[in-house]
Amino acid sequence: MIKHLGTNRAGGTAAVAGLAVVLAAGLVHGSPAAASVASAPSAASASAAPAPATYLPAPTGSRPVGTTSLYLKDTSRPDPWVPSVKARELMVSLWYPARSPGRRRAPYMTAKASELLLKDGGITHLPADTLSRTRTNAFTDARPAGRPRSLPLVVLSPGHSKPRTELTALAEELASHGYVVAAVDHTYENVATSFPDGRVTTCVTCEIDDKGPAWWAKLEQSRAADVSFVLDRLTGAHAPWKGSRLIDPSRIAMAGHSAGGAAAVASIAADTRLRAGIDLDGSVETTLPEAGTSRPFLFLGKPATYTPGKGDPAATWERVWARLTGWKRWLLLTGAAHTSFTDLGVLMDQLGIEDGATVPGARALDVTRAYVTAFFDRHLRGQPRPLLDEPSADVPEVKFCSPEARTCE
Repeated sequence: MIKHLGTNRAGGTAAVAGLAVVLAAGLVHGSPAAASVASAPSAASASAAPAPATYLPAPTGSRPVGTTSLYLKDTSRPDPWVPSVKARELMVSLWYPARSPGRRRAPYMTAKASELLLKDGGITHLPADTLSRTRTNAFTDARPAGRPRSLPLVVLSPGHSKPRTELTALAEELASHGYVVAAVDHTYENVATSFPDGRVTTCVTCEIDDKGPAWWAKLEQSRAADVSFVLDRLTGAHAPWKGSRLIDPSRIAMAGHSAGGAAAVASIAADTRLRAGIDLDGSVETTLPEAGTSRPFLFLGKPATYTPGKGDPAATWERVWARLTGWKRWLLLTGAAHTSFTDLGVLMDQLGIEDGATVPGARALDVTRAYVTAFFDRHLRGQPRPLLDEPSADVPEVKFCSPEARTCE
């Protein structure tokens, strides 16, 4: 947990520390001790001052971006966290290249989700719908563009306690470069998941006190099962999205942040359809098979946590690294905080909230998007990407690490 937040970037004191805690809590898996939304104080306040306008940076690709949401139900298994629920229900957001911009820009999240996220942090100085008014760059239900079976698919998994929307800017970036992106909300593992029928589930796992390595391994395996089910639905017969015919089922990969990054390791171990994976700042409890895997993998994290040779949690990456037998990279972003690899670093900067990072949120997100896109271009499209080969003078914040030598340069 971040213990000192200092002053905010608008120059005031850390009166808004609560939001920093709920959005930035946890240096590894997410928010391991997030408060129950039922017991947190209300985020809505009659004296709440108007919030600064928030927005996501524009994607750099040439294609307009469309987005839609899917409700999926896996009747083959009960929910892993609420066994009385006999089927696993998931919400999935899709982003994709569109034929043209649509008429309606997509909302960032629902007003209810914004309210619960702020409420969970004990925030009273912001309007409850602040985060729902964040300006995005994708258009709701715009017509997909592409030939059948021509577009690679990337699955995204968010951090524990965080909604899938925290990876929206990354998803928009990939879609603008010609990828279909599916971000999964892992139900009961985040503060708020909104379903089409109006139900909103909250974070059951946040209320579990004893979260040892075995518990985190269970969460990673559960998420791997979610990902495999989503792939079944998107690439199988009777797919719930008409644009599914554009997906090339031979070019699928995954990235995730925090617990979602750990889940990328578990998912690659469990599902051979995933050709490559990325872990963004997430400690890993899953153990790869002794024979290892030759599928490409990228670690991208912050030096404070993942400098080789510094013990846990860096040691969890070292254990995975030893069993990666193919292309692999271990990169560190100087000045990053846990939120720096997601939208939250940008949004917290815009709201004047300190998250402990010394690299600006917008710069950190630009760097993250550049390396993630380069990785998938190289391993799903076979395109050379020198950015991944050695340190770049254009991105001096990124250090390439050699875990065997315990050096980064």
